[in-house]
Amino acid sequence: MNKKQVSLLRTIFSNKMLICIFTGLASGLPFYLLIQLLPAWLTSEGLNIKAIGAFSLTQLPYIFKFVWAPFMDNISLFGMGRRRGWMFLSQIILLFFIAILGCFSPTLNIWIIATLCFIIALFSATQDIALDAFRQEILSDAELGLGNSIHINVYRLASLVPGSLSLILSHFLPWSSVFMVTALFMLPVIIITLLIKEPINKQIPKSHNFEDIIINPFLEFIKRKGVKSAMIILAFIFLYKLGDSMATSLATTFYMKMGFSLPDIGLIAKNAQLWPGILGGIMGGILMIKIGINRALWYFGFVQVFSILGFAWLSIEGPFNDIGVSEKIMLAIVISVESLGVGLGSAAFVAFIAKTTNPLYTATQFALFSSIASIPRTLINSTTGIMVEYLGWTNFFGLCTLLAIPGMVLLLKVAPWNKKS
Repeated sequence: MNKKQVSLLRTIFSNKMLICIFTGLASGLPFYLLIQLLPAWLTSEGLNIKAIGAFSLTQLPYIFKFVWAPFMDNISLFGMGRRRGWMFLSQIILLFFIAILGCFSPTLNIWIIATLCFIIALFSATQDIALDAFRQEILSDAELGLGNSIHINVYRLASLVPGSLSLILSHFLPWSSVFMVTALFMLPVIIITLLIKEPINKQIPKSHNFEDIIINPFLEFIKRKGVKSAMIILAFIFLYKLGDSMATSLATTFYMKMGFSLPDIGLIAKNAQLWPGILGGIMGGILMIKIGINRALWYFGFVQVFSILGFAWLSIEGPFNDIGVSEKIMLAIVISVESLGVGLGSAAFVAFIAKTTNPLYTATQFALFSSIASIPRTLINSTTGIMVEYLGWTNFFGLCTLLAIPGMVLLLKVAPWNKKS
């Protein structure tokens, strides 16, 4: 085994990569609760598709997290540091509010549920700010691709708790117990937060005036890239995941409308993400070491766009009156391709965002970029229920495919094929 191979293996199996597993699990649990378990619960309780789509608006904190991120770059909590203190606070609050969510009825307490979901999104977004900054501060430039690939991979695998286990449990337990069990998965996350060490950042801001906390992180990005290039990068961040985000926004509801039961979705649809997700994470991270982030965005982006067509195929074949083996295999294929494509695309996308940040303003700039990427998932996805009602599922997925193309075109500017990333 040569030195390069030994170095690659050391990178893959380092403590830093184990921490990326933790950040993916911590970040994915509350997010997938909101986009997978919540729609399934509301659908099973008889809410219409417009109301379920509108619930995406409770995820507004993911868009505006850059507003309070600057303060998190400058304030330490509980003597645990700028990152771990905020992680710990967010995780305690998430555990409590997830646990009590199922104690209310969607038909009788819809506004209370919406408020609780907003609070969960608020502290999930806050936790993401701290986790993203923590991860970026422990990884070297050479480790960004693999580290973020592992994070995204585990982030998606975390969906197996609210998107698989919880759905299966809902067939046997009341929803209040289901949400309680789901919340308990935050406990190991809290324990790990207490055990890991705060990253050492030699460029911690020393000034705490308004200009340094709020204005400079944004001005630095614009000055470093230039106004035109900065705007193109922000447009790319907004558009690259637009089509995929829209296509998966009502995925659980779509599967149910195609005739699949909650146990079917829990056992087949969600578990079909497992091995393709692992494969995509490992393959994506290693390939980025070899080919760089730029070319990865191209390769993985095309797979991501192609995966949307699987939903259109399923919608043409369904809805199914009887769910047999062939229908379950079809569902597994669609989800597997989607998981592989989105996993690859997300790994390269997050690595690109990480590369674009300045270490001096890690939390603020990462929050800004990821907030822009969250706009389609939150604002535009709140209208997907209306789109489906007027377009039908097949035309809707065709539209999602078309909307994925502009982001690919912008790669010509932000990630040229022949330019080393």
